[in-house]
Amino acid sequence: MSFSDMFSRSMATDGPRPSGAPRPHKMKAMLIVIAAVLATVAAVGGAIYYLNRPVHLRIAVGPPYSDDVKIIQSLAQILSRERKYVRLRPIVTEGTSASAASFNAGTTDLAVIRGDTELPKDAMAVASIRKNFAVLWAIGNGKRKSSVTKIEQLAGKRIGVIGRTQANVNLLKVILTASGVKPESVQVVQFTTTGFAEAVKNEKLDAFLAVGPLNSKITADAIAATTRDGKEATFLTLDTADAIAQKYPPYDSGEIPAGTFSAKPVRPDDKIDTITFAHHIVARKSLSETTVGALTRELFSVRQTIQNEFPQTAKLETPDTDKDAAIPAHPGAAAYVDGEEKSFLDKYSDYIWGSLMALSALGSAGAWFASYLRKDERVTNSGLRERLLEMLGAARKSTSIEELDGMQAEADEIMRETLHCFEDGAIEEGSLTAFSIALEQFHNAVADRKTYLLQVPEDESPARGPRSVVA
Repeated sequence: MSFSDMFSRSMATDGPRPSGAPRPHKMKAMLIVIAAVLATVAAVGGAIYYLNRPVHLRIAVGPPYSDDVKIIQSLAQILSRERKYVRLRPIVTEGTSASAASFNAGTTDLAVIRGDTELPKDAMAVASIRKNFAVLWAIGNGKRKSSVTKIEQLAGKRIGVIGRTQANVNLLKVILTASGVKPESVQVVQFTTTGFAEAVKNEKLDAFLAVGPLNSKITADAIAATTRDGKEATFLTLDTADAIAQKYPPYDSGEIPAGTFSAKPVRPDDKIDTITFAHHIVARKSLSETTVGALTRELFSVRQTIQNEFPQTAKLETPDTDKDAAIPAHPGAAAYVDGEEKSFLDKYSDYIWGSLMALSALGSAGAWFASYLRKDERVTNSGLRERLLEMLGAARKSTSIEELDGMQAEADEIMRETLHCFEDGAIEEGSLTAFSIALEQFHNAVADRKTYLLQVPEDESPARGPRSVVA
């Protein structure tokens, strides 16, 4: 008897299984499969959300209404509008010192600071947003030219510093000291960047210091305000610019070309040497390299847009990645600048292999658990197989056709249970083959015994009960 014959006979004999009574092990297996699918969907969905969710970074910048604030606010709007991975949340402060304090206090992730001020703890450069030039010029009395033609001649003079920040005064002290002038020998008067033209009318000053980009409107307006009524400005060149740059890492030597601040009249009338410094976006050292690398990449992807919007102030530049840089570059920014950003596989290969190993372990555990759930079923089927072998021996000795019919019905039930166990994976095909051989032998034994009992005369046959059917 073939396997397909046995299966057909079983189905014909027993009929369909009642739908209201599912097998317990099948229900458990179904629940496990559903739980595994839901867990996988949740894990994949969570991973996709985690990898693609925007990262919001708080950035301290000041003072209010300054060019730095306008640039950062515009950057934040562009990054949000273009749905970039990293988004900026500007926190406006009273100035770069307040921004540094906020950064140190841990209330912000990023800050815009002047390169020549005391750096916040653990600050690392991401980018510079503009470069400032120190401009010194002297003003004569009336329409006469100033007698001051060199910085060394500023001793004992009154100098106006444009901008209320102490950093500009410190910058003036550096210039004076490098030029051989004692800072305490000069009198400093500070002005705000707004309303300077009116404030300077009643002041008698010998020279002025302004700090800003080469095309700074504040510097150009200050020069124009101090040279009204026919006064002439004498621009002072800083011969020690290179020495200052060597001694003070935040500074660099620079050159202001002739005619930078005015074409008619030409101001300055010749190129002058000075020192420069940058305004930097800095990030906390502990900030993720991936996040900072993405921020740096996004900043420079919109650089042209920002510089078109703020042509006089914005000048996004990459950080200095040299090991001896005044402000060390953040590893994430350095990786972008040096073209060493890690690919997806480089970043997550360890996690991928770890996940595969974990899945393999989970698969093994699941297989063991499924096998454990089918243990009772295998034990039951083993008992049924032993019962079939017992009936095989009993069939050969039976003296009653009714007894043989009862064993036949019991064998059909055993076959039905065995086929269900095979469908559920509780037994393997090899075990089913062995069972089919035993079942075939049983059916042959029953058929042979019935034939024998029907053919033997009643007076010669073994003692048996009355036959219900005589063939």
